[in-house]
Amino acid sequence: MQKKKLAIVIPASIVSDAQHLREKTFKIGLVGRAAAVFRVNEIIIFKDLPKQRQEKELKLVSTVLAYMETPQYLRKKLFKITPELRYAGILPPLRTPHHPLANKAKDLKIGEFREAVVTSATREGTFADVGVEKPAFIPKIRLKTGKRITVKIVRRNKLLEAALASPDEIREYWGYKTTAYPLPLGQVLKRRNFDLVVATSRYGKTLKEVAAELRSRWSEAKEIAVVFGSPSLGLYEIAKHEKLSLDDVADFVVNTIPNQGTETVRTEEAIFASLALFNVLLRDANL
Repeated sequence: MQKKKLAIVIPASIVSDAQHLREKTFKIGLVGRAAAVFRVNEIIIFKDLPKQRQEKELKLVSTVLAYMETPQYLRKKLFKITPELRYAGILPPLRTPHHPLANKAKDLKIGEFREAVVTSATREGTFADVGVEKPAFIPKIRLKTGKRITVKIVRRNKLLEAALASPDEIREYWGYKTTAYPLPLGQVLKRRNFDLVVATSRYGKTLKEVAAELRSRWSEAKEIAVVFGSPSLGLYEIAKHEKLSLDDVADFVVNTIPNQGTETVRTEEAIFASLALFNVLLRDANL
């Protein structure tokens, strides 16, 4: 079971260097894919341009990421047709354990977990769509129609029966949740109060310099945040605009791409590079 909760914290302007919605969608898809590959539990989006409202950017990034994380068989029930999802068809599939390919009731296994959405409720219980040709029945509980839930298949006869599942029961990686805050970085970190905050910056220390201490702190922490800058502003600049010191709000500031060969590194590139390094360095630190 994954004991820790890992979040990545990204700016709303992550797609500011892309002009067309199609390109923006593709870039957001890379972020979602990186999060799934490296078992990120939450993607947090913050407001990084204090003089701009950024509601549209927050909505676009959070909507596309949430849509991408949702199993395909539930998307039409949980998402309306919106401008933000116009190019959702180009998003890469996650292929995580909670995105199963089986779509027949006969292929379901007893004890299998599935994401579901409530379709109706009676006095006897609740019916939910689990991605097969007939709904699963959850006895003795009434839930609100349209609610997304996680269930465990308990019986597979003429009637498909399931039970509500607790996240603690699931030992596999089960996707990420998306949270958008119309708040600057400092306020987001203060509100969430993570046990460990790791900021990424070309002006930070190399991973080699902080490896031993980072391993120790990572192994002790339960909730960890890895923070990334935008295509135009690094985290030191973002913090300065908020009249903060990045070294005061982050426990570590790490340069995960030393000797970079390009003038800038795109946020989605930094996410892949950073999480890959942390995955190798910290894989035995009780993650």
